[in-house]
Amino acid sequence: MKLIRYGTQYQEKPGIILGEDMYDVAGFGEDYNEHFFETGGLVRLQDFVASHQGKLEKIPAESRLGGPVARPSKIVCIGLNYADHAEEMKVELPGEPILFLKSTTALSGPNDDIIIPRGSVKTDWEVELAVVMGARATYVVEAEAMDYVAGYCLHNDVSEREYQFERGGNWTKGKGCDSFAPLGPVLATKDEISDVDNLRLWLKVNGEMMQNSTTANFIFKIPFIISYVSQFMTLLPGDVISTGSPAGVGYGLHPPTFLKPGDVVELGIDNLGVAKQHVRAYTP
Repeated sequence: MKLIRYGTQYQEKPGIILGEDMYDVAGFGEDYNEHFFETGGLVRLQDFVASHQGKLEKIPAESRLGGPVARPSKIVCIGLNYADHAEEMKVELPGEPILFLKSTTALSGPNDDIIIPRGSVKTDWEVELAVVMGARATYVVEAEAMDYVAGYCLHNDVSEREYQFERGGNWTKGKGCDSFAPLGPVLATKDEISDVDNLRLWLKVNGEMMQNSTTANFIFKIPFIISYVSQFMTLLPGDVISTGSPAGVGYGLHPPTFLKPGDVVELGIDNLGVAKQHVRAYTP
C-alpha cells in the first residue's frame, strides 16, 4: 500500500493511492500515528480498503499533501552514511553511525515551502530515504530488525550549515528549524519496495541535478541502523529514521552554494514519488 495524508496543515486526513489516483479513507476513522502502527493498523486499513472497493471518494489531484506520518515521537537521522558525502564534507568515514535528532516541529508536507530561518545564509539540501517504524523496538538484533519496519518515505534533510557547524554544541540546532523535514509524498509499505538497498535517489535545484546516487552506497545498511539506534533509545511505532544523504550537497560544492528565496528544489526516490519545494524567506 501507499499511504498519504492530505488537506490543510495540521488538519490532514488519511488517504491511500490506488493505481494512479488518490482516495480518501477518513471513514476508516484513524490517522497514521503511533497507535495506528502499534495496533496492526496497516492490516486493518487493507481490510477497510478491500471492503470499500469502488466506494472510496477520489481526492482532487491538486490537493495539498501533508507528511504521510502523523506527528511521530521523534525523527532520528544518520549522518555521513555515504562515503562520497563524508569525502565532500572533508571528514573521516564514521566507525559507527552518527546520530542526531530533528525536531518534530520541522515536519512539513512534500510540496510545502522550505522556509529559510531568520538570519540564515547557509541553508542546504539533502535527499534521503526515511524508514518508518511499525513496532516498538528496544535492543533489537540486526537479523530481526526489518520485522519492525512499516515502510519507507522520501525525506529532504534540510540543514543550516552555520548553525550546524559554526555555532558550537551539536548538530541539532542546524537540523530542527521549521520546514526542515519535508516528508513524503507517500509512505510505501515494505511489500511495495523490492530491494531497499538499490533505490535511486536524486535532487535538483532550479532544474540542475545536484545529487544522483543509490542506496547501494550506504555505509551502514538499514537492519544495522535500526539495531544500533535501538541500543540507545526505544523506537516507537511511527518514528522516522532518515538514513543519510549522498554527495552533492551545497556545503560540499566549490565554492559552497546555499538555498536562497525563489529557488526550487525537486527530489525523488524510486517508487516513493517526487517532491517539489519552493524556497522562501522567514516572515513573522
